[in-house]
Amino acid sequence: MAALIGCAALLALLVHTLVNARVLRRPPATARTGEDVAVLLPLRDEAARVEPCLRALLQLPPRVRIIVLDDGSTDGTAELVRRVAGDRVELLAGKPLPPGWLGKPHACQQLAEAAAAATVLAFVDADVILRPDAIDRAAVLLRQSAVDLLSPYPRIEGAGERLVQPLLQWSWLTFLPLRAMERSARPSLAAAGGQFLLVRREAYDRAGGHAAVRDKVLEDIELARAVKRAGGRIALADGSDLARCRMYDSWLELVDGYSKSLWASFGSPAGAAAVLVLLLALYVALPLTVVFGQWLGLLAYALGVAGRIVSARATGARALPGALAHPAAVVLFAWLVARSYRRRARTTWKGRPTWRP
Repeated sequence: MAALIGCAALLALLVHTLVNARVLRRPPATARTGEDVAVLLPLRDEAARVEPCLRALLQLPPRVRIIVLDDGSTDGTAELVRRVAGDRVELLAGKPLPPGWLGKPHACQQLAEAAAAATVLAFVDADVILRPDAIDRAAVLLRQSAVDLLSPYPRIEGAGERLVQPLLQWSWLTFLPLRAMERSARPSLAAAGGQFLLVRREAYDRAGGHAAVRDKVLEDIELARAVKRAGGRIALADGSDLARCRMYDSWLELVDGYSKSLWASFGSPAGAAAVLVLLLALYVALPLTVVFGQWLGLLAYALGVAGRIVSARATGARALPGALAHPAAVVLFAWLVARSYRRRARTTWKGRPTWRP
């Protein structure tokens, strides 16, 4: 009976994923925005990886303002920006980190203040490569969606791209009702990705900007919640045709990157434990019952793999062979969450702590 209930739950989740994949917002094929958009790029010790991002930004229309902030880099990041981008970008020197702030929110706040005249702020990370028309198409989608904050998820490349990292898009396509999230005023019903994020200036200021999330390691999700608390609306979108992102170049980088912030995704250790128990029961333990002759375990495995395939197709990712190892991906994700909680008090990123008690 338990196996039958589990398979019914997996089927319901697959149907929900299919519905979300159908309603997921996508940018128009071509567009030109009339908005005054500022592209904002915070950098700290990114000399080894930011050049492709910069060269892509240079292909944006000249009317798009590009502001880069060097946040105390010691590896020649500022010099590389000057050499590659020249006068096309405005290069700012970051101010010292004030008490109570984490590094990225402080850098983003300074960038937003420098773009005071912009009506739309487009935050990008150093590992994101935008298409030349990405800003126009994303800004038009922001307006068409009638929302204040839009998160178009890029296509993910690099280490873990077929096993672990697709779990990000899979998770919100599987468990988060996208249209209900857009309509709901509940801040807890929110998701966002800081790799590429657009927000209306008026809504950003009304929400308190990054000062409202100054001590949050997941500043992207917290900014989306702040926008909601201030009466704004948010939306997710498939940005795989707008941008690509190579977050990590090795498994070691991936483990360190996930460890610094996964603990903040669940609200509490108890919440994390509850989520992990559910994931492991449905997507690992139930499929494994096939070893004991329970053929519903094979159905459970097929339903889990199908969900991964649907989410991959909906977000421009390669579905196979990674989807076939979905139970292993869930186990690895659970290990990463546990590691993140265990190490959060001593984890640093770019020489700075990522957790404040």
